[in-house]
Amino acid sequence: MGETLSVALAAGGTAGHINPALALAEELTSRGHEVSFFGQERRLEGTLVPQAGFDLTSLDVTGFDRTRPWTLVSALWRMRAAGRDLDRHFAHAGVPDVAVGFGAYVELPLVRWCARHGVPYVLHEQNSVPGLANRTAAAKAAAVCVSLPVAIDAFRGRVGAQTQIVVTGNPVRRSVIGASRPGGRAAFGLVDGETMLLVFGGSLGARHLNEAVAALKDELLSRDGLRIVHSTGRDLFDEVTRSLALTDEESRRWQVRPYIDNMGEALAAADLVLARAGASSIAEIAAVAVPSLLVPYPLATADHQTTNARYLVDAGAAVMVADDGIDGPEFSTRLLRLVDDGALRSRMRECARSLAQDQAAGALADQVERAARDR
Repeated sequence: MGETLSVALAAGGTAGHINPALALAEELTSRGHEVSFFGQERRLEGTLVPQAGFDLTSLDVTGFDRTRPWTLVSALWRMRAAGRDLDRHFAHAGVPDVAVGFGAYVELPLVRWCARHGVPYVLHEQNSVPGLANRTAAAKAAAVCVSLPVAIDAFRGRVGAQTQIVVTGNPVRRSVIGASRPGGRAAFGLVDGETMLLVFGGSLGARHLNEAVAALKDELLSRDGLRIVHSTGRDLFDEVTRSLALTDEESRRWQVRPYIDNMGEALAAADLVLARAGASSIAEIAAVAVPSLLVPYPLATADHQTTNARYLVDAGAAVMVADDGIDGPEFSTRLLRLVDDGALRSRMRECARSLAQDQAAGALADQVERAARDR
C-alpha cells in the first residue's frame, strides 16, 4: 500500500495461535512493514517469537476459568494492569497503525487498548468454532478473518456495522510452504519410486492413532516401496517403539520419531498424510497439497476437528474416519487404498491446490493493510 506500517500482533499459548501470527509477520515484513509481538514470556510465544527473529513485549495476563468463577477477579485485575503497561509502552515506542489478534486471551489487552485509542484492529480465527477471546473482541474489529467458511456464522450478530467478515484461510509459515519435494525426500532418505506415508497426531501425539497404525504394521510393510515416517508425540515415543518392535531392516522403512522439527520438509516429501484435524495441521496439509486421511480428535471443543476435516473432505482433498471407527475395517480399507492408488492421490492433490491455502498469509496481510488504510 506504499507507506510503512507499524503492526502490533498478539498471539500466544499454543503453536496453533502463534504459527499463523508468525506467518503473517513474515508476509508483512516482506512488504516493508514493521512488526512487533505482544504475549507472555513464560508461554510458548516466549520461545517461538524470538527464535523467528521478532521482538516480544511481555504482557502478564491470565484467562478466566468458568469452572472456577473466582478466577474472574484476578483475570480482570491483570487485564487492567496490562492495559496500563501498554499505555507506558506505546508512549515510549509510538502508537501502532494497526493491530492483529489471533484468538488467545493475551490479545484482549491489546485490542481493548486499540479500541480506546482509535487504532483499528483485525482478528484472525483459526478454528471452525471460534474461541471466547475473538467472540468477545469481534464487535469493534475492523475485520474478522476466518480460516474456514463455516466459522462465518459464529460471528454474525457479534460484529459491528463497520466490521467485515472475510475468509482468508489460515496462514502457514514460509518454512513449510517453501520446502521442496526433492529436498524433503533427501532429508528423509527416500529414493525414486518410494511412497512415503507421514503419520502425526500433533505435538503431544495421539495414542489411539498410534495404536491403530501399529496394528497395521504387517499390512503396511508388505507394500514394496512404502516408507513410513511416524511422529508419535514425545510422551508416547517409548510406548510406540515397544509396540512396533521393529527389526533393523524394518526400521529402515519405518522411521519412528518423537517429534518432527522439519515439518515443511516432511510434508513436501510425503505422498500421503495420516493425522488428526487440528487447525494448524489442516492448514499445512492443504497449503502443501498433500492427500490425507484425517481422524478428528473426538473430545475437541464442539467437535470442531470434525468440522475442520470436512473442509478438506468436501473439497475432495481428504478422506475422514471417526476416532471410534479406526479399530475396524473402514480405517484399514481407506488407508491401504490411499497407499496403493497413486492416481487417486494425484486427484486429491489437485483438489487441495484448488483451495489456495498457500496464499492465506497474503490474503490476511491485505486485510491488515486495508484496515490501516481506512482508519
